[in-house]
Amino acid sequence: MKTLTLLSICALLSVCWSMGAPEVVMTRDLAAVLLRRRRAAPAGDLSPLQLESLWEVCELHDGCDEMAETAGIVAAYVAYYGPVPF
Repeated sequence: MKTLTLLSICALLSVCWSMGAPEVVMTRDLAAVLLRRRRAAPAGDLSPLQLESLWEVCELHDGCDEMAETAGIVAAYVAYYGPVPF
């Protein structure tokens, strides 16, 4: 029984490898457009987990922490650390 199972798996693998997969090629222009679209997402789309990670980074700097309480976490993070990484 084990031999039959092993033989079946080997046959399936050999068929899959012989078929080959087409390579995925992306032009530089398309990659730039996709990255630009991702970076341009508004800050309102952040999940609670992402906002929590911004709070954790901002808590380490007193000025950022105070600004986050008054102006909001996204504005404080951008002012002290630059654009939001996600």
